[in-house]
Amino acid sequence: MRKIQAQGVHHITLTGADRQTSIDFWEGVLGMPFIFDQPNLDDPNQGHLYFDPGDGRLITIFTNETRKPVHERTPTDPGCVHHIAFNVSRASFTQATARLEARGIKHSGVKDRGFMDSIYFKDPLGLLIELATYKFEPPVGCSHAQVLLRAHKLRVARGDYNIGEEHLADAIEELVLETTGSLSEDRGPADPYAK
Repeated sequence: MRKIQAQGVHHITLTGADRQTSIDFWEGVLGMPFIFDQPNLDDPNQGHLYFDPGDGRLITIFTNETRKPVHERTPTDPGCVHHIAFNVSRASFTQATARLEARGIKHSGVKDRGFMDSIYFKDPLGLLIELATYKFEPPVGCSHAQVLLRAHKLRVARGDYNIGEEHLADAIEELVLETTGSLSEDRGPADPYAK
């Protein structure tokens, strides 16, 4: 028995309502370019819209002009999608609450998650959307996931409840030591002011 190794999310497909509601939300609110449109190849009664969420991957929406937006929260039963989180820059994140409020969109306000900050709100169909911004940049050549794995191990070893900024900073320092060479024999902390 062998694994099938995943290498990232290829796309996420959601069931939408009418075409214009999807375009107005995904491109008109979240700024995702609407990059192509074709019939749903499994159901000719539905459209299939494709949006670029910013990383070159895809968010796709099945649409049907007979479906209207339902504004109640989508199900959170086992097996259902709880929410979808999108990465935004710190600059965009600091503007998000004001821009949501300007449209009359209710939101959670900023939530501190230790390693990132989040804002939650619902799309026109009741799906919970999260705007997330990391509190750190990984070292060159490392991923956010590598930093989080290392920070998690540090958190557990220290008996802390959740990942905090100190765990992130220490994880980044450890990863730089492992991945970047130096001519110095001693790379430990030093005090150049003590002399």
